[in-house]
Amino acid sequence: MILFHSILVVCVGNICRSPVGERLLQARLAARGRALEVASAGIGALVGHPADETAARVAAAHGVDLSGHRGRQFTAELGAAHDLILVMEPWHRREIASLAPALAGRTMLFDEWTGKSGIPDPYRKPEAIHEATFRLLDEAASAWAERLAK
Repeated sequence: MILFHSILVVCVGNICRSPVGERLLQARLAARGRALEVASAGIGALVGHPADETAARVAAAHGVDLSGHRGRQFTAELGAAHDLILVMEPWHRREIASLAPALAGRTMLFDEWTGKSGIPDPYRKPEAIHEATFRLLDEAASAWAERLAK
């Protein structure tokens, strides 16, 4: 069994991808009997903002509730408080390593186990893009849950 207790999901604004990824990962882990703390933040967060309306609408259509979410800024201290940091794009990993070099070894891609190399930002894009992003996030959350539940 992998011994992680807390996971931080990171994107840019913390209003589209990371809140959806956070909630999906929580749900997929719970379905496999693993109760881990999962939180989210952004490296350029829209601090205090609710989840993007389109992202929230698409998530809700799939049974994922983003109500109550508020954007939060990534900090080295926040990252250090988590065992694993999952980012959406390779440049996010580089940004975190630049901000907090000690966190580089615990930072991985959210879609690490899907054979892809990043989940594009759907911010201010059509609903169809948000839907495609949701599917990528769901696939990646399921892959992580499978590994973390072993």
